[in-house]
Amino acid sequence: MLTNEFLRFLIAGGVAAGANFGSRFVFSMFLSYALAVFFAYLVGMLVAFILMRGHVFDAKNGRLGLQVIKFAGVNVVALLQTLIISLVLAHWVFPSSGITGEHAEALAHMIGVAVPVVTSYFGHKLLTFR
Repeated sequence: MLTNEFLRFLIAGGVAAGANFGSRFVFSMFLSYALAVFFAYLVGMLVAFILMRGHVFDAKNGRLGLQVIKFAGVNVVALLQTLIISLVLAHWVFPSSGITGEHAEALAHMIGVAVPVVTSYFGHKLLTFR
């Protein structure tokens, strides 16, 4: 059974993932795929921090600077997961299956964004917003 906190985390994460995923298309108009994924992740991270701090873990009274540092640390791990999965799928797995181009990149990025959900939840619950 999902706890209310984890459900709020999933909703906030979904909003942040949507910001991440959607902004990647804008960044892709100006940057390489890898850089677009990176900068889109930063957009999602900012949205996630605001929502997590205020609505998921109710940590508005915690030390902002320390929370930002811990949040960034947890998200560096998630960023690496996202970037590695997105690149491996888009450049090796999908092309070998006949899926190429923008569709491969979009699908790879969507999967890459979804993977770190569990690791991020526990990282933020146990470290960032304690």
